[in-house]
Amino acid sequence: MMHMIKLCVGVSTLEELEGYRSERAHWWGADYGEDVHVHRTRTMPKRRDEIEGQGSIYWVIAGVVRCRQPILRLAEAVDEQGLKCCDIIMAPDMVRTIPRPKSPFQGWRYLDPKDAPADMTHAGFDEGGSPELAEELARLGLI
Repeated sequence: MMHMIKLCVGVSTLEELEGYRSERAHWWGADYGEDVHVHRTRTMPKRRDEIEGQGSIYWVIAGVVRCRQPILRLAEAVDEQGLKCCDIIMAPDMVRTIPRPKSPFQGWRYLDPKDAPADMTHAGFDEGGSPELAEELARLGLI
């Protein structure tokens, strides 16, 4: 299994990402069903078989990994300029993770499962747990 990690450029909160994902689902005319989110990227991962249906995409928001979305499928696509690209088809669920600072990078990167931040629920936070408290505890090295 392998994950991906991606910056959310221009997005400052998880709530903003959730709203953005809802709006963006059909921008490219890609229709993979109603219960998915789609992100278009330029390159198809070479490790596709390790990601599809097994991995997640971890979102870096304002310099911190804050959540992940399970990747259902990677689909070959063609953009408006006729260039090959990849549609990352994800479950709509945004799973909050233990906040972890992440330096800027371009594009997406592979993320080994052993290096992926744990889900907040696995760290003892319930669904309504404070993300601010989790971020402060993570900054202090307590979670």
